[in-house]
Amino acid sequence: MIFGIGTDICDVRRIRASLERHGERFAAKVLAPGELATWQARSSRWPERGVRYLATRFSAKEAFSKAVGLGMRMPMTWRSCEIAKLPSGAPVVVLHGALKDWFDARGLQAQISLSDETDYAVSFCVVESRGGAQETLPAQFEDAATPAKPARSATPAGDARPNAT
Repeated sequence: MIFGIGTDICDVRRIRASLERHGERFAAKVLAPGELATWQARSSRWPERGVRYLATRFSAKEAFSKAVGLGMRMPMTWRSCEIAKLPSGAPVVVLHGALKDWFDARGLQAQISLSDETDYAVSFCVVESRGGAQETLPAQFEDAATPAKPARSATPAGDARPNAT
């Protein structure tokens, strides 16, 4: 069952500007230790590749934080959420510390997709319940979570005629 979905688009130029202003301190704030080592290696060989790597990780962590419904508040922190890759190259979410404990206690698993192109990095995250304990909606949101009945169409189903004007 889907627990949450998150998406994020990040302007690579904004990440570049933050790096120019704050240097490696900015990268160290956003990246987990393993990611930071990869960023340093990529940046030393080709600085632009390092900027894009940082932008995709920033975007992926934002998408994940939205999918779990925490935003950037505890136990969600930049460095407790790591975007690693499998031997196949597929990205994978690796959690640490209190965030890992919170996530595991709810029986959740995450799927993440990320991409970048010149000026933008984009990420999409789906978090699913593995059948463990589930968080329930507060009472004020229960009606909003009930699917609405589909609206009735004025034209019969399958009638593709354009409206007369």
